[in-house]
Amino acid sequence: MTITSPLDVYRQMQDAVLQEEGATLLPAELLADDIVVETPFSPPGMRRHEGRDAWLEFYAARSLPIRFEAFREITTIETADPEVLVVEYELSGAVTTTGVAASAAFIAVLRVRDGKILLWREYQDVMAITQALSLQPEDLGTAR
Repeated sequence: MTITSPLDVYRQMQDAVLQEEGATLLPAELLADDIVVETPFSPPGMRRHEGRDAWLEFYAARSLPIRFEAFREITTIETADPEVLVVEYELSGAVTTTGVAASAAFIAVLRVRDGKILLWREYQDVMAITQALSLQPEDLGTAR
């Protein structure tokens, strides 16, 4: 079965995030050669990546020590443009270096053509992510 719609591709992404081994938000096989990945609320220099190879290189170098345990879909909006999907979701998991449980909210715009992602623009709760990565179990008043 060929995956072609933005919703189908988004569902594949949900599955990829929750994999035990090799979890990833944007699986390489779903990326167009000329994909653009934008995270406008990220620090300068990390906000835009053009091309599959550039994104994969950036992602591999920044693999976060997080094991995602839940992907909670809040809202999914299929737009008048058949290539575009807008999604709101929450990822929950644990920081693998500390065991601290955390979650963060995201909104993304996904453009898909011929089963490949052309654009992934994601608005992230950068503060929640930063806080989760900097906390230690003792900061929460509980030992893990």
